[in-house]
Order: sequence, then C-alpha cells, then structure tokens
Amino acid sequence: MDYSDFLDLVKSRRSIRRFRPDPIPDEFIEKIIEAARWAPSGFNSQPWEFLVVKDKGLKDRILQLIDQHMNLIAAAKVTGDKQKIRQMSLPWHDEEMDYHMAPVLIILFSDTRTKVALPDMGKRYSDKTRLIFNSSLSCAYIYMQLAATTLGLATQWLGAMPNKVELIKQILGVPEEFELYEMMPVGYPGYKPRPKLLRPWDKMVHYDRFTKDDIRTDAEVNDFAWRTWTWTTANHRRGLDK
Repeated sequence: MDYSDFLDLVKSRRSIRRFRPDPIPDEFIEKIIEAARWAPSGFNSQPWEFLVVKDKGLKDRILQLIDQHMNLIAAAKVTGDKQKIRQMSLPWHDEEMDYHMAPVLIILFSDTRTKVALPDMGKRYSDKTRLIFNSSLSCAYIYMQLAATTLGLATQWLGAMPNKVELIKQILGVPEEFELYEMMPVGYPGYKPRPKLLRPWDKMVHYDRFTKDDIRTDAEVNDFAWRTWTWTTANHRRGLDK
C-alpha cells in the first residue's frame, strides 16, 4: 500500500449512524479483530479482550440500556437558544437513526491485571499509567475501524455509559477484572456520509514553536465547535440511500 491508498483509507473511515440489517460473514469479524490484535500497546501489554455479540436478544438488551441513558440526557433541561437547538438536534431524537439494526456489536474490554506490565511510576504518575493503558485500547479500537472500512463495512464509536457498565457486565458475564472500554456496532452502511468538515492545515500544524498569530482565538474555537456540531448532526440525520 502506498501513501495515497493509505490516505484514502483514512478519509473513508467515518462514524456511521444507520446500518443495513444484512448479516456479516464471520470471516469479516475475524479479520477486524485480527487487525486489532496487532495494535501497539504500552510495553506490548496487549490489555484487550474482544467480545462479539451477534445474538439479537443480548444485543437488544445492551442497546436498550444505552437508550435509557440517552433518553435521560435528551430530557435534561437546558437554557439558552443555542443550547436548545443543540439539544433538539441530538441524533437519538431521530427515530430513523438506529444503530440497533447493525447485526454485530463488538465490545472492547481491558484486562486491568495487565497493568503489571507497565512501569511502576508510583502515585505521582498514576494518571500517566492510566493514559498509557487507555491509549493502548484506543489503538486497538481504531485498528478495528480501519479494518472494517477496508471490508466495506460501517462502524460507530459507541461509548459505554458509566452508570450502565455494571449492568452490561452482569448481562454478559464479564469478569470483575475486565473494564468496558467502548462498543462498536458493525454492519453495512445505510447511507454514504458527506465529505468531512476539516479544520484548515495552518490552524493545526505548527513548526518549531507556537506564535501568538497561529493560535486560534476563543471566538474561533467556539465558532468551529458550533459549526462542526451542526455538520455532525445534519450528516447523521440523512435518510437511507436508495
């Protein structure tokens, strides 16, 4: 693979919110996980464990817990016009937006016992140890996403809601030592995403040192945050491609 092909792959990887219910070959799931197994990790600790959920009953129970949390957020009171608009445009308000249709849910867990492979940096550096641990899991997760993209599959970065994690672990018989990192619905895409809204090169790339003129102002940061929120929710609300 040359750089141009790699860049095309990176650009093609997108978070998708609508899936077709068509089944996925088991071979594809195995390829996705095989790629993740080769991800870099702190001191090669390989803290990951992969749980593939294909049973519809189990998958629906897990996603129902996520929905409950989403609905609580949607019902929260907000103030200010912009906040109201943002609240009403949250993706889960759209009944047609449904990651439940994805035939497979891959859940990435970490085995906390693998932290013994990391250097003992003491209490002062406990946050650094956690960062190394989580960064390792993040690498495995993005490898899965890229692998899925090469197979023509769509993925969604589905966060695990903190107040639902223990219930999810109980349902799936997860050992106490395992922590739930993130979940990934996988399936064939139900639509083609629009081109990505990307910050300009000269607003994020710096050479040798930072200068006052090349650092974004608070107003620029806030403006982009609003524009990208609008772009994201608009893109997620698109109907199924015919």
